[in-house]
Amino acid sequence: MKLVSWNVNGLRACVKKGFLDYFQEVNADIFCVQETKLQEGQISLELDGYYQYWNYALKKGYSGTAVFTKEEPLSVKYGVGEDEGENEGRILTLEFDDFYLVNVYTPNSQRDLARIGYRLEWEDRMLQYLKVLNEQKPVILCGDLNVAHQEIDLRNPKSNIGNSGFTEEERGKMTNLLGSGFLDSFRHFYPQQEGAYTWWSYMNKVRERNIGWRIDYFIVSESLKGRLKNAEIHCDIMGSDHCPVVLELL
Repeated sequence: MKLVSWNVNGLRACVKKGFLDYFQEVNADIFCVQETKLQEGQISLELDGYYQYWNYALKKGYSGTAVFTKEEPLSVKYGVGEDEGENEGRILTLEFDDFYLVNVYTPNSQRDLARIGYRLEWEDRMLQYLKVLNEQKPVILCGDLNVAHQEIDLRNPKSNIGNSGFTEEERGKMTNLLGSGFLDSFRHFYPQQEGAYTWWSYMNKVRERNIGWRIDYFIVSESLKGRLKNAEIHCDIMGSDHCPVVLELL
């Protein structure tokens, strides 16, 4: 089974930059996207053989998630409960026979950390939600989690300490998640690989010089460890400031 996750930073724009070519080529069983930035009726994707599930933000041109899957899920849940983030279309949970898939676009704490308090509350709610799911069946969490966990996960760690996405608090929440029965699938296969990034600033030649951050993940229940086949970062795929990440299961 192949799963793909990609923050497309505006799906309509990404479609004009080759999204569908990549979608057909990668031939994923489940394809998750974040930051769709659209409302219902603003795009029509002909994806033969796939069921489509969308969670739109109330605010136009903002946030949003979607999942395209070959297998029809047993159930679909939008959000996790009453919370302002529910209006931002950030969470989609699909239940399958032997796992839950949770597609997430984690809120950015913002450059001046204006939203750090909300971000940390979000992390606590998500962890509790994932724990509850994990008690029922294994969980696959994917998406733009907006944090580089360790220094190896970004090009310039020293100069970014305390910045949004690399604060001690945000990194600590990821540590808590990974200590609660979950593992980072990419680091499972490549614990020491440097230069493996999934997001680059649009600033001049930053991506060409690979000055990036790894903030897009497949986090899975430890009970799925024996089914992990491979994890990849498709950094050669353009169309967004993020690139797709891939997980293969036996």
